[in-house]
Amino acid sequence: MYVFTPPEGRSWGLTFESLEAKLRERNPDEFVRIEAGGPVRGSSMHFGITLGDEQLEGLARLSSEGVAVLDCNAHLATEFVLWLRDRVVPTGMTVTFNTEWGLEDDMPPTPVPDAPRPDIVAAFVAHIEETGGLD
Repeated sequence: MYVFTPPEGRSWGLTFESLEAKLRERNPDEFVRIEAGGPVRGSSMHFGITLGDEQLEGLARLSSEGVAVLDCNAHLATEFVLWLRDRVVPTGMTVTFNTEWGLEDDMPPTPVPDAPRPDIVAAFVAHIEETGGLD
């Protein structure tokens, strides 16, 4: 799982409605569900997103603002974050990332490089290697 968030103390102004609209611009049939249960109604949004030939699942939260994609490799995570940065995140704002393994190890989020696609993939792979996620 790759988790993408704004820098600490900042906000993208994310809303479920705006994220759903951006997902539906890509594909009107994308799966979107806002969780009604839990302590806060509408506390998380689950969605599907198609990247190339791959269909991924993701989730978004407004409290601890961020968006995650599940069960994907560094290449697909790169495709997702490039779309996120281009279509969802306000222009000029940084996107930080972490992974499931990084979160378990209490690693702080790392800025996604403002670099070509191969450099972003390399940063994601290096993070996974650092956490032992490839073991």
